[in-house]
Amino acid sequence: MKNEELQSMSSRREFLGKAGSGVAAMAMFPGLSIERKTKFQHELEEQERSKVWTPISDRKVRVGLVGYGASKFGAAFGFQNHPNVEVVAVSDLFPDRCAALAKATNCKKTYPSLEELVKDDKIEAVWVATDAPSHARHCIEVLKHGKHVATAVPVTYGSIEQGEELLEVCKKNRGLKFMMFETSCMRANLYAMRTLYHAGAFGKVVYTEGEYYHGPPLFPPPGYKGIGSYNNWRNGGPPQWYCTHSNAYHTGITDGTFTEVSCIGYYGRDPKANPYNNPFTAEVALFRTSEGAMSRMMRSSATPGTPSETGRLRGTEGWYDEAYEGRTKELPDLTRPALPPGVPAGGHGGSHGRLMQEFIYSIIEDRKPLVDIVSALNMTIPGIVAHQSALKDGEWMKIPQYTYDT
Repeated sequence: MKNEELQSMSSRREFLGKAGSGVAAMAMFPGLSIERKTKFQHELEEQERSKVWTPISDRKVRVGLVGYGASKFGAAFGFQNHPNVEVVAVSDLFPDRCAALAKATNCKKTYPSLEELVKDDKIEAVWVATDAPSHARHCIEVLKHGKHVATAVPVTYGSIEQGEELLEVCKKNRGLKFMMFETSCMRANLYAMRTLYHAGAFGKVVYTEGEYYHGPPLFPPPGYKGIGSYNNWRNGGPPQWYCTHSNAYHTGITDGTFTEVSCIGYYGRDPKANPYNNPFTAEVALFRTSEGAMSRMMRSSATPGTPSETGRLRGTEGWYDEAYEGRTKELPDLTRPALPPGVPAGGHGGSHGRLMQEFIYSIIEDRKPLVDIVSALNMTIPGIVAHQSALKDGEWMKIPQYTYDT
């Protein structure tokens, strides 16, 4: 290597060290300044805080809540706090968890299982916060008992067949609402991108990317065991099987689909040490999309680092990376729906309460919820196919396309 090249590399390292990686990246790749991004985000936050919730109805939807495991999602989405909800009954397979869920939601009626709870004629809708491998089966059970259903992500865990079976049940019960609570869809940045996209502010989408990093801390504290799971289902799971937090940064914005995928993985596991025969701790998928765009979706489940659930978009007329820049100067309202006093926005970037309200409003207003069964499958199934591609060293593979006419 020439001395000039070595000096150049040395100077660049010195610059990065002095300026910081974020500022250096801005200098090498000009774009929105950190100040501009911060100002944009601050303005959105201020506008959101100034919003006042206005009731749409005095109706109370009678809801059953199921599941109070490691994440305690049964109570975390705030059903018990919303003026349009009456929590009729709760359930968990473990009596102590069931009692804790009842206490957290101020509910007096409990059932030992979902299968028992769905027989209660007073219940109109059920929130399924059970283990991921049971989501599709549990949603089918709820729908077959004539009740609306919402589920935590993903809609199906590793099984295309179960997802398609659920689609058939949804199609046979068109009067019932199904919604997957994909938290990224109610994060502030994705909600803003979706609004901008449907207002035409991006033009034609060229490229999207999303990332969902959820590994252990770099320096785990003593006794750290990670997130627990029913029947240890999280142990060694293929990263792309839990893909919707990242995939939403395309499908949740555009309502488009992924049509083909090539995926590669990092061989960080002993496949014989987990029930999935999975060798990967991280998987990166490159997708072609129904709009002719490109998309990169990254999933890391067992490599250390700061958790991250976010994404970016570039189009022919504008782009979004923490803030919008483009030809459109008069922007629409980019802020998320207001919540009633006393309803917490909750975790995952303040998405929990808003997802819950969206589901309840879809029932009251008799309309399609934000993430219906078709959207849920088009977010989830591409990850299952992506893992198949990774097992074949990145072979390009076709992805099933889902509509109500499928």
